[in-house]
Amino acid sequence: MRVFVTGASGYIGSAVVRELLDAGHEVMGLARSDESAARLEAAGAKAHRGDLHDADSLRRGALAADGVIHLAFHHDFSDFAGALAADLEAVSAIGAALEGSGKPFVMTTHAGGADAENVMRSLAERGVRAVIVELCPSVHGEGDTGFMPMLIQIARAKGFSAYVEDGGNRWPAVHRLDAAALYRLALEQAPAGSRLEGAHDEGIPFRDIASAIGRRLNLPVVSIPRSESEAHFGFLGTLAALDIPRSSAAARELVGWQPEQRSLLEDLEQAYDYED
Repeated sequence: MRVFVTGASGYIGSAVVRELLDAGHEVMGLARSDESAARLEAAGAKAHRGDLHDADSLRRGALAADGVIHLAFHHDFSDFAGALAADLEAVSAIGAALEGSGKPFVMTTHAGGADAENVMRSLAERGVRAVIVELCPSVHGEGDTGFMPMLIQIARAKGFSAYVEDGGNRWPAVHRLDAAALYRLALEQAPAGSRLEGAHDEGIPFRDIASAIGRRLNLPVVSIPRSESEAHFGFLGTLAALDIPRSSAAARELVGWQPEQRSLLEDLEQAYDYED
């Protein structure tokens, strides 16, 4: 299958590209720079020049492919509404190109992205094998620049590793290589209109995450009141107190997904950099 992948040179996208190539697929990755194009070509993929705001390049990429995996997203927390709007436009452009084709279109959903999800549901009724994948707050593994490195940095700066109140709120997590396998399986097998949650750890108590970080940094692990969460964690303050368990039942049942990589707590012990 020839697969058009947006976000193909990113942290998750590069793992998805490798997973697809190793499975015998041909990959055409969206590249907005010479550097991204070179990384794709070095991996064995083809570069398709364009970006998330270029609807024409997205349509051309989709039309030239047998299926699409949409991973690109502007992770700009200062203008998250703008990022969601750009994602909606991208999903709509790709969907319009695929309508009536029967081709698979796998997208990543984001918090607050109900409009894009609604487009995907409508596409499932208009001749597109539209599939929604939802990942976890922590997609961990080599090269992680997300929430775990941020929490490590905050703990080091504050002099203690914190959790909110009793720390019983749960966070799901998945290794980036397991996430990559889920995207491939979704592309190959998932029925139209399905929604797959990629969670290896379906709900780790946040205090266990804080404890793992504190142990590696040799820092105390401290409960803080909810009223201090934002001051301590910054923009992560609300998320650090949320209880957000997930279930991977649909992913396991519909496409046979079986996570094989390390859990988040194992990765926190073995794979993260705790040096200054």
